[in-house]
Amino acid sequence: MKYLIIGAGGTGGSIGAFMTEAGKDLTIIDRGMHLEAIQNHGLKMETTRKGNYTVYPMKAWDMEHYNEHPDVIFNCVKDYSLLDTIPFIKRVAHKDTIVIPILNIYGTGGRMQKLLPDLLVTDGCIYIAAEIKEPGTIMQKGDIFRVVFGVRNPEEYRPVLEQVAADLEGSGITSIISDNIRRDALQKFSYVSPMAACGVYYDINAGAAQREGKERDTFIALMREIEVLAQAMDIHFNVDIVESNLEILDNLSPTASTSLQRDLKQGKDSEMNGLIFEVLRLGRNYAVNLPTYEMIAEKLGFRPENR
Repeated sequence: MKYLIIGAGGTGGSIGAFMTEAGKDLTIIDRGMHLEAIQNHGLKMETTRKGNYTVYPMKAWDMEHYNEHPDVIFNCVKDYSLLDTIPFIKRVAHKDTIVIPILNIYGTGGRMQKLLPDLLVTDGCIYIAAEIKEPGTIMQKGDIFRVVFGVRNPEEYRPVLEQVAADLEGSGITSIISDNIRRDALQKFSYVSPMAACGVYYDINAGAAQREGKERDTFIALMREIEVLAQAMDIHFNVDIVESNLEILDNLSPTASTSLQRDLKQGKDSEMNGLIFEVLRLGRNYAVNLPTYEMIAEKLGFRPENR
């Protein structure tokens, strides 16, 4: 199996490092100083589970110079860069290549499938707390590392997905092939969206929400609104998402923050539209009142004309 990871940030870089260390045939795609550092010195990993180490050498290229044809593509870019990857995927994929998006935004796989009609695009999500500390270095702020992926329609299932899961597991990454990826992707979104919204609204790291107080109460209120929205969408979680997500939160480093917060503070493009504003659009479509999301979105500049 030949793997390709587009985007070597906290998500893609961590998957790439673990799989490369386990001997998988894997290449990562990135750009700029981060790519240059990986090419010259390998990818440095600072982890709570395995300590600090460097994966070297790593196969790493930019889109322009990669010329292999992978069997599996993990797309790990930010949502605002997603469209830029489509022509590249069309160029390097063969007819049986499987694309697995690992993004924060709910519904990404379905959107990509329309743009890549000749390929199988699954849906997917990841549970991890990791970020680029500096060019060539990924810092993980918790032990959780779990990838969930699956097809939206049962007739699209391919046995090769079992090999992907086995390769992830063999690399030390918990892997789950979902029997209901619509539910499981929304379950992950029920953590990342409320945490991003709460973090931006109060300008806090995980530590503030780990303590009793208004920040934690807001986080819980946002999760409950996702739960109501899910019911309207005929999606039924098989866990208590508040209990489950609080457990994830409470096991993170108190200094952990969301990528949305980091992007905004660095003046970069952000995923605010997909992580927060899109929830309100879904609420409108399904006639669900979301007062806590409304409160936060209003502060962030969401206007009725944006709906």
